[in-house]
Amino acid sequence: MGDTHQQHQPVPLHPDQMRVSHDEREAVVERLNTAAAEGRLDFSELETRLDLALNAKTYADLAPLTADLPQEAPAEPLVLKGGVNGASRTGHWRVPAQITVYGGMGSVKLDFTQTECRLPEIAIEAHGQTGGVTIVIPDGWAAETSQMSPGLGGFRDKTTSERLPGTPRIRLAGGGGAGGVVIRHPNSWERRLQRRNQER
Repeated sequence: MGDTHQQHQPVPLHPDQMRVSHDEREAVVERLNTAAAEGRLDFSELETRLDLALNAKTYADLAPLTADLPQEAPAEPLVLKGGVNGASRTGHWRVPAQITVYGGMGSVKLDFTQTECRLPEIAIEAHGQTGGVTIVIPDGWAAETSQMSPGLGGFRDKTTSERLPGTPRIRLAGGGGAGGVVIRHPNSWERRLQRRNQER
């Protein structure tokens, strides 16, 4: 009887045999597309690898598809302080996985609308202080804001909950302070600016 019992013991899985998620498949697809754009893969090789990535079930299926591609070094965490005159990060900039912003007296604006970001998640710690903080994220990005405290200036989340595949999730924490914190999608002026830059 003892032998029979032992046969039913679950065998621990090797990490390579663990199942992959939709987000992990998407991240590999993004990396392959980038590699092709850089001239590292030709079209037929890209097609083959994309097909394998989309049908991958385990890490063992995914890992070989990017093993011969250089890994992108993660960007250093960003700390942005409004100080007296204010500060902003707009246009094309490299987005790190961790960002801390202090509104200071002059306010801070973080604008992601023209960035190319392949991170699955971005953690932002925002402190409105006196000047306040404004965060602008593209349509299709979603924000998790349950860790924000409103403070005196308040906190406003004007984003939609719809998240498109392959886009980052913003995890926002911190406090509104006296100036408040706002996270929103682009306004009409920012959309026009974005379209103009894409047409160039």
